[in-house]
Amino acid sequence: MPADPSAVIASTARVHPDAVIGPGTRVGEFCVIESDVSIGANCLLEPYVYVKRWTTMGEDNEISAGTVLGTDPLDKNFTGERSYLRIGNRNRIREHYTISRGTKPESVTSIGDGNYIMTSGHIAHNCTIGNDAVIASCALVAGYVEVEDRAFISGGVVVHQFSKIGKLAMIGGNTRVNLDVPPFFLYSGFNVEAKGLNVVGLKRAGFSLAQVSRLKKAYQILYRSGLRLDEALARIESEAADENTAHLVEFIRRSERGICRE
Repeated sequence: MPADPSAVIASTARVHPDAVIGPGTRVGEFCVIESDVSIGANCLLEPYVYVKRWTTMGEDNEISAGTVLGTDPLDKNFTGERSYLRIGNRNRIREHYTISRGTKPESVTSIGDGNYIMTSGHIAHNCTIGNDAVIASCALVAGYVEVEDRAFISGGVVVHQFSKIGKLAMIGGNTRVNLDVPPFFLYSGFNVEAKGLNVVGLKRAGFSLAQVSRLKKAYQILYRSGLRLDEALARIESEAADENTAHLVEFIRRSERGICRE
């Protein structure tokens, strides 16, 4: 299927004839789009964007200059088989960013909807990024990392492979995330440490005072009660129960690396 007639493709761009370019999409000067690529409607690719094969992108995405999407994984075990990068809708990916596709055959790196990904960083193979997350400049996200919805990863953060970052968690600048990070809380330190409730983020997300109060109590039980982890989780369920604390408890129970401490 050729590019849609309403797409605008710069004369210096190189677009494989098998690539799918949706209606209203603009492809800037000196872009390269390989075969087996699908780009949805009303996207903007600024100059020098390189979209490699087996990459799929939804609608209304803005990709800034010098970004490379669908790179081969930075993994010595990779032997060249087909794998995928799948990007949703309404994402903004700023200048000089790289995102790899999966390592194992037919595996996927997945970016959801509405994310704001700033400059000069990398999302590695087999990561799963949710919706409406912010990943600031120079953050490095290693392989198999999971980032839940509305998480905020500040500049210079380094996320170790297989780590998980919970919903509406906020990671302070230059932190090393080497354990799982439960949702709704603030974190910083050289090795990631819990620092309290992400009150500003919760209010911006529309959480009520009652919801914030229950999460604050959950934080105190989890980090300051002195209880064993299983006892703390049971107490959260009995004393601060709602859908958000239930998500918090479920996130912690499925953690394989273990969660960071205060």
